[in-house]
Amino acid sequence: MANKKKGSDDNIRCSFCGEPVNDYDIMVPSAFNNECYICSSCLAHLNEAVKEFKAAHGMSSDSGSHCPTDIKSVPKPREICDFLDTYVIGQDSAKKYLSVAVYNHYKRLTQDKSDDVDIEKSNIIIVGPTGTGKTLLAKTIARLLDVPFTIVDATVLTEAGYVGEDIESLLTRLLQAADYDVDKAERGIVFIDEIDKIARKGDNPSITRDVSGEGVQQGLLKLLEGSVVNVPPQGGRKHPEQKMIPVDTKNILFICGGAFDGIERKIAQRLNSHVVGYSNSARKGVDRDNFLQYVAPQDLKSFGLIPEIIGRLPILTHLEPLDRGALRRVLTEPKNAIVRQYVKLFDMDGVTLEFTDDALDLIVDKAIEYKLGARGLRSIVETVMMDAMFEIPSTERKKFSVDACYVLEKLRAANFEINNV
Repeated sequence: MANKKKGSDDNIRCSFCGEPVNDYDIMVPSAFNNECYICSSCLAHLNEAVKEFKAAHGMSSDSGSHCPTDIKSVPKPREICDFLDTYVIGQDSAKKYLSVAVYNHYKRLTQDKSDDVDIEKSNIIIVGPTGTGKTLLAKTIARLLDVPFTIVDATVLTEAGYVGEDIESLLTRLLQAADYDVDKAERGIVFIDEIDKIARKGDNPSITRDVSGEGVQQGLLKLLEGSVVNVPPQGGRKHPEQKMIPVDTKNILFICGGAFDGIERKIAQRLNSHVVGYSNSARKGVDRDNFLQYVAPQDLKSFGLIPEIIGRLPILTHLEPLDRGALRRVLTEPKNAIVRQYVKLFDMDGVTLEFTDDALDLIVDKAIEYKLGARGLRSIVETVMMDAMFEIPSTERKKFSVDACYVLEKLRAANFEINNV
């Protein structure tokens, strides 16, 4: 938003009323077309029209997400967890942590201002292998929430002044989700994905700066703990002349997730599970097939997160690797199950699609073999169904069945599976 004074550009006119810019007017540019503007007078008329429309239709004058004012209207942790169960298979521990954190976040928002007890927010960090549902959990929570919610990627962040996005771009996305309503954005939730990619690259001093690792972690500290941050509404690099918007992050809940590939070695080293000879009796109960269940803050520090950022993420939980039974359920049970999606796609063409049990079992076995988690299921099914999705809509066929032989044939044709016969 900028004040376009007369003389700076006499050709600028409001795209709604056609009036030229004057010395006392503000022209708001379009985010998509640099030649389109709207004046403050038209903005005021539009605002009144929206209010009248909502009043006539019995709608709330507060658009979009809002903050609940009564704790009784807030979904309880059990209700949040039950909703997650309809989309995400397993991961009961992570669901419990997320449900409680979101519920407590709502309670902080409904707390009486005169209360002498200051409830601090509990930011979360989730550790789990790829394809176990970190991003899916965040997206599923977004379906239920009444507050602005956004998912951002930590891999593109760098220190200010370097190629990449500034740390403040996290809040730019949240502002966009809140329709640039600062009050709503200050009650929102941000999911920072791939948090492990900003781990410190090494302890050795170097003439080169760690601008996408420790530097980003240092910049995130003020956001996670809570402070007033000046946010560029359209991004800071391409529009340096824009007016900054101050946003208080005190009431913004941050949920971080990452695969932390290789952290199992750090955990195993801490648990001293590779002792030669007689092992310590206290370590006999260690499950060597799933070290992530023993993850602790000191393991995150060993991986490369600085102690300051670990302290601002007090809730640490993990996602279990998906076993064969869980992957089999992922194929068919959730509302967004992969098989259900393809059945629906074929049904829209008037074709009944069926998967035999042996076909589903083979797909699960191959996903485990490729070690891609739930994402591997989608890539395998997509490869298997590609020819059928190409040919069948042009035929009169009304039924199509997929068995194990068909799955193996298509995987071999796509070089997923090498035929050694």
